[in-house]
Formats: sequence, structure tokens, C-alpha cells
Amino acid sequence: MENYSYLENVAKKIRISIIEMLKEAKSGHPGGSLSAAEILTALYFKEMNVDPKNPKWADRDRFVLSKGHAAPVLYAALAEKGYFPKEELYRLRKIDSMLQGHPDMKGTPGVDMTTGSLGQGLAVANGMALAGKLDGRDYRVYVLIGDGECQEGIIWEAAMLAAHYKLDNITVFLDHNGLQIDGANEEVMDIEPIDEKFKSFGWHVMKIDGHSFEAIFKALDEAKNIKGKPSIIIAKTVKGKGVSFMENVAEWHGKAPNEEETLKALEELGGGING
Repeated sequence: MENYSYLENVAKKIRISIIEMLKEAKSGHPGGSLSAAEILTALYFKEMNVDPKNPKWADRDRFVLSKGHAAPVLYAALAEKGYFPKEELYRLRKIDSMLQGHPDMKGTPGVDMTTGSLGQGLAVANGMALAGKLDGRDYRVYVLIGDGECQEGIIWEAAMLAAHYKLDNITVFLDHNGLQIDGANEEVMDIEPIDEKFKSFGWHVMKIDGHSFEAIFKALDEAKNIKGKPSIIIAKTVKGKGVSFMENVAEWHGKAPNEEETLKALEELGGGING
């Protein structure tokens, strides 16, 4: 069995960065950022073919954070990868900062698409994937969507298009943590059976533990071997993962920790942004 201790340590550092940067900003979205730490770690630190020294490299793999409010997990991963200094994380959401509340491809090295309007990221990623095929390039496009986005009509229009054009160079992760800003998915607007819905739209569907590197990489390998249809990895995750008082609590969808909460969270995670 492969040893994922290095990646587990990276995911821990990303979670620590998320807490620190949100505390400093006094605003932001911890729940859905913490739940996606393993997914972003797997992509940026093993799976994707990228070069932090050349963020606009034409043949790089692309990543689209469709649920743009989870920008802290993307920023933390990019900083850890070396796209920009970690010190920039402390300037999250400041007026003159490169790190705004939602990703901005014009302002942040490594951000492939500006996102924030929920549901639109998958449609844009389709364009990237289709362009790759038309240009004869072999890069892959990865997308992270959220539960609440699956209540958006544009997601299903995009799902239909990806299947129609046989975009087998696109892989979507659904951060399936079961919560959104107003509470549990089934109470707000139930999205189940989400796997059968994507299957009916012509997608290859996998369901995994979204915090298991072994499961993530097995699914990614499977997706690369699927020809003629797009793939979605429905990753069961825990909102607020890693911080006990944030886990499975919808209130932490969009609330920054105070000083006391930050100290408690960092104690549980085992460090600080520079430690």
C-alpha cells in the first residue's frame, strides 16, 4: 500500500492556512474549504501537470473551483505549491490583495478561472476541455463543484453538453458534504439520487471517501481510462473536516473563527501557518 504521509501533511498545512487566513480576514468560508483539503492536495501535489513558475503554460492541466466561495482552500494549496509567498494568505479579502473572496484569474497566479456565481464553473470547464480537444492538446481539466450547485439548472445544462461532446478529458469532483448555507441539502432542496442523475446524463460516475487519498487516486486513474464520456467523482466529505466544532455544522459555511476559536482549531490541527 502506498504511503501518503507526505500528502497528509500537506493537507494538514492547507487546513492550518485556511484557519489562519480566515481569522486574519475576519470573514470567509471555512466549512467547504476544510472539506476539500484532500482533493486539492491530491490534484496539486501529485495528479496535475502544472508548473508554479509558469502558471500560464499552455499544456498545463486546468483546475476550476466552481464553488468559488471555497477560495481559501485553493489559495492555501497554491501558496503551498509555490505560486506565491505564503505571507500573501494573511492579506485575504483586503482591498489591495491578490486574494479576494472569490478566485480572480487576472489577479492571482495559478487561478485558471474567475468563479463565484454558483454553477458556472462546470460550463467554463467544458469550454476548456473542448478547446483542448480542438487544439490537439492532451491536458486534462478538473472541476470542484458543491452540493448547493447541483440545485442550479446550469449544472445540468453543462452536464448534458459534456456528455454530448464526449469530453473524456474532464473530471469533476463533487464535494458532497451534505450541507449548504441554509442547512442540510435534503431540507433545502434534495439533490439525491445525485449519482443516478449524472449517470442518466451520460456520465461515468464514481462514489468515494473524499478524505481518503487511496480512494481519490484510484478514482482519478479510473477516470483517465474512461473514453467517450466525462467522469464525476462524488466524494463524500465532512464539512469543516479537521476542526471538531466546525464539523457537520452548517453555521460554519461562511463564518470566520474568532481568536479563541482559532487557537482551539489550530491546537486540534497541530500548528500554525508558519509552524
